[in-house]
Amino acid sequence: MSVLIIAAARPNFMKVAPILDEFDRIGEPTSLVHTGQHYDHAMSDSFFADLGMRAPDVHLACTPGTHAETTARVMLAFDDVVAKTKPDAVVVVGDVDSTLACTLVAAKRGVPVAHVEAGLRSRDRSMPEEINRIIVDSVSDWLLTPSPDATTNLVNEGVSPSRIHWVGNVMVDSLRRALTTLDVTAIQEKYGLHADSYALLTLHRPSNVDDLGTLLRLSEAIADIAGRIPVVFPVHPRTAQRLRHPAVQTVLRGAEGLRLVEPISYRECVALQAGAAMVLTDSGGLQEETTVLGVPCLTLRETTERPITVTHGTNTVVGTDPGRILETAHRILNGDGPMAPPPPPGWDGHAAERVGQVVTTVSAPLDAERPDRRNAIIPEPARPRAGELT
Repeated sequence: MSVLIIAAARPNFMKVAPILDEFDRIGEPTSLVHTGQHYDHAMSDSFFADLGMRAPDVHLACTPGTHAETTARVMLAFDDVVAKTKPDAVVVVGDVDSTLACTLVAAKRGVPVAHVEAGLRSRDRSMPEEINRIIVDSVSDWLLTPSPDATTNLVNEGVSPSRIHWVGNVMVDSLRRALTTLDVTAIQEKYGLHADSYALLTLHRPSNVDDLGTLLRLSEAIADIAGRIPVVFPVHPRTAQRLRHPAVQTVLRGAEGLRLVEPISYRECVALQAGAAMVLTDSGGLQEETTVLGVPCLTLRETTERPITVTHGTNTVVGTDPGRILETAHRILNGDGPMAPPPPPGWDGHAAERVGQVVTTVSAPLDAERPDRRNAIIPEPARPRAGELT
């Protein structure tokens, strides 16, 4: 079979790399399609190098715009690729706009779609990614779930069991591979840091950085923490623009321990997480990586689509209220952080093997086997929210 594997944005690359390697290992012809949703060197090319990924076979060069613009540009460009290559299957990962766009194109052209990281739900439809997840799962043929809660979500939504396949967390494959070759101490020294005596911060979601009130509240908490330990902050391109606001500058100017740095590579990000006293983030991927690394994580959001990182990991959803953030952060710094349990089942470095097995050996369900097309969505009980500690 011929397979198109889609890479689009920074969170995708760590998931695509092991899948691509697995298809190469088993000898299935694949083409890597890069949509261009992350197009600058720091956010794209350096990750390809870090992960040992080959250059894309097809680069759509669809620079991002609004959600509608990005989705439309990718759909138009990818439709031409599918029409010309006539693939047997398309593999998409995650929940970015390119994932949605490529899924819709393939589904309408009758090409089976495998969605890696299916079934995750935050129950927050103000997140564009949540809309993408729901739609992608509704039309994909193979729903490859990373954790038991994701499988439960799909079952409760009436999805046919013939479409659901638990494979584990494919991003952990890349993480475990990176850990075998990383010199964590050398990377810490590059930034003038010492193990267990600094915090790592990432911040990029529109709900956090585009709303001035929210960004100011977060800045107050960050400044307080930076007064106690160094806080290294790789600044996402969209966030950099928002940090120039005079009010934000006033809050952060007095944070002596805050170190703003350019976007870092994947390997550097893993190393800085591994040696941190704690990680503060609004990223989904870092919630998972810190769970495997056993590092306390404070998720700066009101909900998480990865509740297993709370129930089986080191993650605490603290929201954006400075009081909650600081209460949890100081508790961790005082030595009372969450214990690090073993990683969840399937987060073992072999998820890509299971992905390859499903896509190459399990036939896509026929329409007659998909009663979920007619079933109403059954809501799942509420998941951990801000303020619910591990």
